[in-house]
Amino acid sequence: MARQLVRVAAEAGADIVKFQTFVASKITAAHAPKAEYQKATTGTEESQQEMIARLELSRADHDVLIEECRQAGITFFSTGFDEESLDMLVELGIDRIKVPSGELTNLPLLRHMASKKLPVILSTGMATMGEIEDAIRVMEEGGVPRSQITVL
Repeated sequence: MARQLVRVAAEAGADIVKFQTFVASKITAAHAPKAEYQKATTGTEESQQEMIARLELSRADHDVLIEECRQAGITFFSTGFDEESLDMLVELGIDRIKVPSGELTNLPLLRHMASKKLPVILSTGMATMGEIEDAIRVMEEGGVPRSQITVL
């Protein structure tokens, strides 16, 4: 399905296609229950972590998607939700980092992101102005110039 997304996005004229990269065990608790909407669409037999683990993209999956993007003439991009995933994406050659809105207050992750010295897109979601200012400060302290920070 992800390869199809690349092709459809390219055919529609998109310049970039964005995925999500994560390790389920790093972003969810082992026995975290599913939200009601998740139960309604995926059942109750598995935990939230088990459900999310099925959505993980491996290094090999990323390689396939990057090649699919190259062939389609569209830029590959992905949001890293944990340090391990971000490191892999940097190794794969991403040229910018997107901070997920739910991680905007995760200062250790923000510091790790800033250490890569890449342009940053801050997704702010329902963050307060203070939280946004803190995130920008962490990025700047980590060496990302304000001119390289985009706030959504």
